[in-house]
Amino acid sequence: MDFLTLMKEKARANKKVIVLPESYEKRNLEAAAECLKDGLAEIVLIGNKEKIMEAAGSFDVSKAIFVDPEIYDRMDEMVAGLAEARKSKGMTLEEAKKLLLDDSMFVGVMLVKMGVADGMVSGAIHSTADTLRPALQILKTAPGTELVSSFFIMVTQTPEYGDDGILLFADCALNQNPTPAELACIAGDSAKSYAAFVGKEARVAMLSHSTMGSAKHADVTKVVEAVKIAKEKYPEIKLDGEIQLDAAIVKEVGELKAPTSPVAGKANCLVFPDIDAGNIGYKLVQRFGKAEAFGPVLQGIAKPVNDLSRGCSANDIVAVVAMTAVQAHVMGK
Repeated sequence: MDFLTLMKEKARANKKVIVLPESYEKRNLEAAAECLKDGLAEIVLIGNKEKIMEAAGSFDVSKAIFVDPEIYDRMDEMVAGLAEARKSKGMTLEEAKKLLLDDSMFVGVMLVKMGVADGMVSGAIHSTADTLRPALQILKTAPGTELVSSFFIMVTQTPEYGDDGILLFADCALNQNPTPAELACIAGDSAKSYAAFVGKEARVAMLSHSTMGSAKHADVTKVVEAVKIAKEKYPEIKLDGEIQLDAAIVKEVGELKAPTSPVAGKANCLVFPDIDAGNIGYKLVQRFGKAEAFGPVLQGIAKPVNDLSRGCSANDIVAVVAMTAVQAHVMGK
C-alpha cells in the first residue's frame, strides 16, 4: 500500500473535523469536495454559505460544516476566547471581534481551540507567517515542545533508501538557521513524527558536508553540537552525525565512512543543517528524482495546523488534510 493510500485509510478509520479557512478559493473547494466524497474528514468552511456554494460551482461541498462569523451562534464565546488568549497583548473584546470578522485564519484556529474542529489546513493563498501567527498566538506550542518545525514525507522511487523509499526531511520550510539546540529539537520531534506517520522506528541522520570530523568549519561544529545535545535529550532514538548524505543512506558508503554508526547507510530521517539545504534538497529529490513530497507538516503546535505551498494543487490539499487528520488522531491518544 502506498503512503497516501495509507494516510487516507487511517483518516477514514478515525474521521476528524478539519478546517479549510481559505473557503472561497477554488483549489480548496475542489479538495473539500473530494474529502467529503471520500469520507476522509468532516470539512469546515468559513464564510457565507451561499457565496461559498456559488464559488464552488460544480464541486459539491453541500455536506460541509459552514461557519459564517456574521451569524455564528458561538461567536460571543469565540470573541471572548480570542481576547483571553491575547490579553497579555491588551486585546479588547471589540478588537477580537473585528479580527474574527476580518480574518478567517483566526476563525479557523479558534474553532480548533474551542474543539469544534480537530485541525486546520491553510496556505494556498496565505503565507506561512499568516498561517502560523494565529496558531502560535492562540494554540501555542505542545507541552514539552521548545520549537515549532516542519517536515516533508518523501516517497521516492528508490526503495533501497529509507524504508522502501520513504524518508522524512526536516526542516525544509520554517526554521532559517537553527541553533544546535534547535536542531536537536527538530531531530527529536522528527523521529516521533516518522514513527507516527510511517509506523516504523526512526533512524535519524544529522546531515553535514562532513562525516565524523572529515572537515572543520563552524557549520560542521554546529551539527556536532546538535548531535551531542540530541543524544543526551533523546537517548532512546537511533541518531547520529555529523554525516554526509551518501554516508547516511547508502549502505556501502556508510560502512566505509562511519562503520560504527547505528544509522549510517540506513537513515530514514534526514535533518538538514539549515532551511537552505533542506528546501533545496527536498525540491531536488522531488523534481529530478520524481519523488512525491507530502507536506510541509508542522510539528510542535499544541493542535494540528498545517501549511500549504501557494503552488499546491487540489490533490496536494487533500493529502495534507488526510495527514492532518492522522496527526490529530495521534495527538489525541
